[in-house]
Amino acid sequence: MGTRATIMESRPGGAVFLSSPEPLREYGRTATDRLSHWAKSAPDRTFIAQRGATGAWRTVTYAQALDFAERLGQALLDRGLSSTRPLAILSGNSIEHAMLGLAAMHVGVAYAPISPAYSLVSRDFGKLKHIVALLEPGLVFAGGEEYRPAIAAAVPAQTELVMLSKSAGCTSFEDLARAVSGGAAREAHARVDGDTVAKLLFTSGSTGFPKAVINTHRMLCSNQQMILQVFPFLEDEPPVLVDWLPWNHTFGGNHNFGMALFNGGSLHIDDGRPVPGAIERTARNLREIAPTVYFNVPRGFEALIPHLRKDAGLRSSFFGRLSMMFYAGAGMAQHVWDDLDQLSGASCGERVLMATGLGATETAPSVTFTNWDSGRAGVIGLPAPGQSLKLVPSAGKLEIRVLGPNVTPGYWKDEALTRAAFDDEGYYCLGDAVRFLDPDSPEKGLLFDGRIAEDFKLDTGTWVNVASIRARLISETAPFTHDVVIAGHDREAIAALIFPDAEACKTLDEAELRARFQLALDRLADEATGSAQFVARAMLLDAPPSLDLGEVTDKGSINQRAVLKCRSHAVEELYAAETSPRILIANKRRAP
Repeated sequence: MGTRATIMESRPGGAVFLSSPEPLREYGRTATDRLSHWAKSAPDRTFIAQRGATGAWRTVTYAQALDFAERLGQALLDRGLSSTRPLAILSGNSIEHAMLGLAAMHVGVAYAPISPAYSLVSRDFGKLKHIVALLEPGLVFAGGEEYRPAIAAAVPAQTELVMLSKSAGCTSFEDLARAVSGGAAREAHARVDGDTVAKLLFTSGSTGFPKAVINTHRMLCSNQQMILQVFPFLEDEPPVLVDWLPWNHTFGGNHNFGMALFNGGSLHIDDGRPVPGAIERTARNLREIAPTVYFNVPRGFEALIPHLRKDAGLRSSFFGRLSMMFYAGAGMAQHVWDDLDQLSGASCGERVLMATGLGATETAPSVTFTNWDSGRAGVIGLPAPGQSLKLVPSAGKLEIRVLGPNVTPGYWKDEALTRAAFDDEGYYCLGDAVRFLDPDSPEKGLLFDGRIAEDFKLDTGTWVNVASIRARLISETAPFTHDVVIAGHDREAIAALIFPDAEACKTLDEAELRARFQLALDRLADEATGSAQFVARAMLLDAPPSLDLGEVTDKGSINQRAVLKCRSHAVEELYAAETSPRILIANKRRAP
């Protein structure tokens, strides 16, 4: 593991600056420099693998991937694509998606991997229409015929469409790949530098339509070098990944895909998901391919635990050569952390490190890391080499801001939003709050302390830490809660809208389920020392969060602000003078 230390400087006004004592070492010019390197030094090593129609693994080696990048890159240039006329990809993770993305970056064409949910889950295609209009892509790649309705609704008829196989009105991927690489591709690659736009990643944010975050080659290259210095063991053995995390998000597309590419690893595309009916495919893949590092969101780890418990073969394969587990994207419940500790210890005689960090689409993504055994969920670690963190007092918390070569130059075609994202010293404002695990020992790391914009005051003037309340309620009601939205701005008490976990709740009848939640509310109320520390009223919601209404992002995270707006009638019902039979009221039996 890399250095576990930090340099701290305090300034008048309360701002605190943190940085790593280890300087960031030299990194590459382009995101595909490492592709060229591994194509020469390990040409026959598997880079990307994906199950085919028969169930067997299709593989692409590093040498094959470079050949694809050069030929497809030439095809994109022939069509006039560039850093300002991008490629749009409507597809889940696939070999073809990977090859097109690499090709675009190799020749300096910006590309935008767009969430499949905007095409396959959305009913009005509103977000996809907005994205396509903003991008004005020169070419669109779609993963299959299931994308046709979305294409018809959102993609201009004159835009060239590429699909996996030849069909009406489109070019096949195979035909596109028949291009012969020439001098134009080599010249275009030579012109790519750190400022060249590599990707446009869309993030939903807290309000409005998705915004396009510019990811440059410098951002991607510098962040992978940071990751390597934090986890230098990645250099000792090429990492083997089994990964489902979508490439239209920075965790899967930048962090994980980039880690495999940067370190000469092999990425096996997991066709499973952390949901019933799909997690079984993840278990099958992990039974066949033993990972050396494993990444997931907390929900993914939680869904995998029952399979690890009951399947000795899966445990043996999963933990057999695993150096590290890593979660991100959301907070992990402590019981999930503890279960994984127990399973890894029982399986291989030692606990496998669980690491995490803090990042954002705007930071490519990594800002901080834990590379030690923190022993608990919620610790996000210390700044990676090359990062400068500014912690600014805000509403009783410390807002975290970041400066470094991995930070975005801004948002595509939105100068006003770009200006608003940075402070007067050029630090990007993440919108997150942090606190020290031990203020007297900063090297013990930072804790995530919620989103600045989500916290609010009760009518008493007391601040409510939404992240803390939400995490405690989810933990106390596990596994029956999918997510929670906290209400109470300018009210006398905290209330909660609860999205139940549909599968887990099937094991209980309605009366038993309400009794479980009532017991949890009562217990949390008894432990609280004031009204800002417990949920006084709660409602179990019948309808799941809506993607089209912005209540949930395509990666499954809840948009608190959108839920409160769209379900304002439910919030009013929670606080009505006459209590609805749907409302659970906490019974605080112990006086503060």
